[in-house]
Amino acid sequence: MMKANLKIRYSNEFVEAGCDEAGRGCLAGPVFAAAVILPDNFYHHLLDDSKKIPEKNRYILRDYIIENAVEWAVEMVDNKEIDRINILNASIEAMHRALFKLKTKFELILVDGNKFKPFRDIEYKTIIKGDGIYSSIAAASILAKTFRDDFMKDIHLKYPVYEWQKNKGYPTKIHKETVLKNGLTEYHRKTFCKFYFQKTINF
Repeated sequence: MMKANLKIRYSNEFVEAGCDEAGRGCLAGPVFAAAVILPDNFYHHLLDDSKKIPEKNRYILRDYIIENAVEWAVEMVDNKEIDRINILNASIEAMHRALFKLKTKFELILVDGNKFKPFRDIEYKTIIKGDGIYSSIAAASILAKTFRDDFMKDIHLKYPVYEWQKNKGYPTKIHKETVLKNGLTEYHRKTFCKFYFQKTINF
């Protein structure tokens, strides 16, 4: 398998923070986001968009990123707030919360995707499929994904019938069938479930 040839910088003029989120398309659970500042010499041969990497390697990369990043932060917005402000705003809010936790001064924000809102007065660039282009965004995608997966594995213990340890809250066949049979939990996103199930379950 070919390894990603990621860029370490968008510009050599600025200290950059890469941002990405995980869990936008789920029926249950929060959306997580990470912000990462990497040193100029950062490299790991496995690093790529988290969706392209086996789970085992994502955790190898998480440990490496945590150990070698200049700084990193992970934050979340829960399902209730997602229902209140919608998933796009919740994803951006989670990224803002992660950026706010960074103590290192940064001058440019690199964001995966094409939507963002200004954070303070710091310049930002939205980059479609940026997690497969820039190392800092890829690193953020790894952290957001693994920390969210850990959260879903934890709440699976409370509601094992939904198999969140496997589907991580995404609308798999088993997950949807279980919702139809057992209803919603306090972790489900009601706005998402209304879209998927309409009048087939009570909200």
